[in-house]
Amino acid sequence: MAITTALWSFALVVGLLTLTLGLDTALVLRTAALGERRRAWGVVLGIQSGTLLWGALTSVGVTALLAASHVAYQTLRWAGAAYLLWMGARMLWLTWRGTSADGGSGGGGTVRQEAAAISDPSDSLLDGWRRGLLTNALNPKVGVFYVAVLPQFIPATAPHLATGLLLTSVHVVLGLLWSTVLVAFARALRGWLRKPSARRVLDRVTGTVIVGFGVKLAMGD
Repeated sequence: MAITTALWSFALVVGLLTLTLGLDTALVLRTAALGERRRAWGVVLGIQSGTLLWGALTSVGVTALLAASHVAYQTLRWAGAAYLLWMGARMLWLTWRGTSADGGSGGGGTVRQEAAAISDPSDSLLDGWRRGLLTNALNPKVGVFYVAVLPQFIPATAPHLATGLLLTSVHVVLGLLWSTVLVAFARALRGWLRKPSARRVLDRVTGTVIVGFGVKLAMGD
């Protein structure tokens, strides 16, 4: 009975967290809206793989070292910030390169050339998974969240590792359900995003959001 109560309580907490607009939401929406369906689901699976990793590490006590060690936390924080800044800056740079390729007025390049300059033409599940995993795994705030929250929902008499993984699985399932909604919503935007100019707008907005998260992480806020 205690485990059932813990599951429902934890589901409420992480459910609210899942619905909060953030970096994960921006990545999934952007990738799915560009029509990269396999890559979008790769991002979703990568993010959830990162969540499962943090839950497993917390359940065996490894992430407690992250919360206790200033050096470990700072190292992971700077690695995560560098990755987000690189990803966001690259996305922004590609949009500006696409603009300059047609002379800045939209009259010098073909639609196909513009689209190719803005987004990666490959639609790879593995590439998306790697991006989602790195984004989640290099975010020390996710680890600290799990260190602070997960142990509170594990009953004293329950097996620590098994219960921790069970609770984390609830978070993963909720994340997958919410991502399904996001992907379906993004597909409705595909008609508008057939225009290269619309793709540029989306990538510039998403790139700015990612850079913002990178700066925020670097500043330790």
